[in-house]
Amino acid sequence: MEYNPQEIEKKWQNYWLENNSFEPSDDTKKDKKYILSMFPYPSGRIHMGHVRNYCLGDAFARFFRKSNFNVLHPIGWDSFGMPAENAAIKHKLHPKKWTYENIDYMRKELHGLGLSFSKNREFATSDELYTRWEQEFIIKMYEEGLLYKKSTTVNWCEPCHTVLANEQVEDGGCWRCGTPVEQKEMPGYYVAITKFAQELLDDLKDLEGSWPSQVLTMQENWIGRSEGLEFSFELTKDARYKLNKNFASFDVFTTRPDTIYGVSYTALSPEHPIVKYLVENELLDENKLNKIKAMQKVSERDRSIMPKEGVSLELDVLHPLTGKTIPVWVANFVLVSYGSGAVMAVPAHDQRDFEFAQEYDLPIEQVIVGKEGLISNMREAYTEPGTLINSEGFTNLDNKKAQKAIIYHFEQNSFGTKKINYKLRDWGVSRQRYWGAPIPFVHCDSCGLVPEKLENLPVALPEDVEITGEGNPLDNHPTWKHTSCPKCGKPALRETDTLDTFVQSSWYFLRYATNNKKWNSVGISKEDSDYWMDVDQYIGGIEHAILHLLYSRFFTKALNKLGYTNSKEPFKRLLTQGMVLKDGAKMSKSKGNVVDPDKIVEKYGADTARLFMLFAAPPTKELDWNDSAVDGAFKFIKRFTAKVEMAQGISIDEINSIDHDSLTKEEKEARKKVYEALQKSNEVFSKTYAFNTLIASSMEALNALNAQDNKIVWAEGYYILTNILEPIIPHLCWELSNELFELKNFNNDVKVKEEVFVSDTITIAITINGKKRAEIEVSPSASKEEVLLIAKEASSKWIDGKEIIKEIVVPNKLVNLVIKG
Repeated sequence: MEYNPQEIEKKWQNYWLENNSFEPSDDTKKDKKYILSMFPYPSGRIHMGHVRNYCLGDAFARFFRKSNFNVLHPIGWDSFGMPAENAAIKHKLHPKKWTYENIDYMRKELHGLGLSFSKNREFATSDELYTRWEQEFIIKMYEEGLLYKKSTTVNWCEPCHTVLANEQVEDGGCWRCGTPVEQKEMPGYYVAITKFAQELLDDLKDLEGSWPSQVLTMQENWIGRSEGLEFSFELTKDARYKLNKNFASFDVFTTRPDTIYGVSYTALSPEHPIVKYLVENELLDENKLNKIKAMQKVSERDRSIMPKEGVSLELDVLHPLTGKTIPVWVANFVLVSYGSGAVMAVPAHDQRDFEFAQEYDLPIEQVIVGKEGLISNMREAYTEPGTLINSEGFTNLDNKKAQKAIIYHFEQNSFGTKKINYKLRDWGVSRQRYWGAPIPFVHCDSCGLVPEKLENLPVALPEDVEITGEGNPLDNHPTWKHTSCPKCGKPALRETDTLDTFVQSSWYFLRYATNNKKWNSVGISKEDSDYWMDVDQYIGGIEHAILHLLYSRFFTKALNKLGYTNSKEPFKRLLTQGMVLKDGAKMSKSKGNVVDPDKIVEKYGADTARLFMLFAAPPTKELDWNDSAVDGAFKFIKRFTAKVEMAQGISIDEINSIDHDSLTKEEKEARKKVYEALQKSNEVFSKTYAFNTLIASSMEALNALNAQDNKIVWAEGYYILTNILEPIIPHLCWELSNELFELKNFNNDVKVKEEVFVSDTITIAITINGKKRAEIEVSPSASKEEVLLIAKEASSKWIDGKEIIKEIVVPNKLVNLVIKG
């Protein structure tokens, strides 16, 4: 049989489409599997990263479908976002037109790969129906105190008149126009993810063994739980007067209360209220004010990698235990977003504090010593465990014990309290752009901030907008924002901010789990969610390990709290696939190393592309594109097709009645290799994900089949190999199965037959004085004496004329002869 991929693949893709072959059943009594790959942004064309991701997901979906599971394997489009607006400016197209034309094209590309997606559950997150339910969730979160509005410092580009995400700030400038970015205080909407910080942390334990440990660690570090002491530094009398008695103290949080006697200065963030007051009222000299203003213009992310800088605020505070005066500085390394935006600085025991103290010639006072004792002329901070010195009544205590003792002392004397802090910050979801889901609130002079009525949802985007890149198109629209208050009916203004696109990707899996027949009436069906959730296998890139996965986990918990789902964790198992590289580098147009999936499919067929993607490397590892390896995958498929005549005319009954004992050695070896591949298949899909080893086993099996000419053994080989390779090269396997077995072999009920692993002979190694010299084949029932006799004959050239002083036989494995002379 000649292999014609274009003909075969078109035939079966049409068949699957016409027969709704991949739609999940409404029968909720069946065991289910929910297989999901992270959905794509419709940028215009799929890339090799997409191909790898979706081939992996499709392999799982097809495997479990054959195992008689009810399989949900959906696809959709993460379709809101800034790239559509950039394309609108560049090509003078409406973002909606650009987006949906891209979806149409990419859908055809994915279809051409033979991916077994549900057609009926496909949607784009920019669909108004999706927005309608998302807006309802946002309103319910607001009513439950899980969403709120506040003013905070943001990255601001004045020429573009927009807020920029940290990722859109490049070298301190706007990614679009290059203008230096300002730090500006603006009102925005925030999701209270910090209310779930401990739950998000605790539930990571339930994912151990099912999620990559690297991802769990990244999430744990991002949440950043720390226990410590919170207390206040009282301002001196002079400092209070300088601040016109507007401030009496400020709070700090420390995880190292054992070092409190080593505090030699305190530092405030550039945005701290005291610092802002000093700047606004010009209470420092011009040089200092300019330095602070410059710090305030730099984003927190950029500050974190800059050299340590600071300015003395000419204020002092009192040490809470000793009463000594301590200077107050502003420092660029102190973040307003963590704790209270103020820190106690202990340069002798914190490297960052040490570097700052050296830069500005501030005291360094060691209060913990190790075995070497007090260090003179410290060159770096001492951060090892040790014993307290110069710490009043806590001197000579082990520093770990001292932490608890000092916290207890503070609490007993009402100086401070034990506190848990998190690095995790509430999630700002406001974006000043057009192509996003409108935030469903109205600003009323009489009623304040008012949610839109649910019956008025969705608040849809106006289509008659001009995207210029300057300002917010919704704010600039002549009529759209003008409305009436849902509460009092008076004229009011719509909120013109739209939602961060991470919001859409934080609940889409729950939408898929809702039967599409219910989409108009509910956003999430609790009944359907109870059946389908949680996602059994989630697949996507490691670059989403923190934000997307964390936000999805949070949203699931929040929607659980709001009564929309009983699920608390969205994804049971997670596979993070490695990137696809070319010549050792990430594929990019600028490097000229992009491989076009369409051209690969056109030249070799989709099955070859799929086979290469799953064979070239384990899925969690990086895959380096190799043209010759693609050609090798194509040649294997051609060889597999070419031998089909060897299996024709054999019934399944004949296959099931093979007499293994009557077969030749080559025939037995072929059956053994085929069943080894079957064993590997079950192991790969349930445990290892090592598809490359399954494909390698299948190639070995085909080679072993080629070494014999028994047509019934060939037919059995095709019966099993087309079954186990169907998740990987589905078009060809359906074609061959239809040709040979009328599509009756696609099930995972094929059992491994132990008879094929019973060997007529066993191979035993012969070693002379511990060095391997030969191998022999003997009957498994051969006696020790028979084995020794055959071993001596096989190794005669090494033992003739020598005295054998010891004979060691390890049954079924080894003979070692120890000789002398």
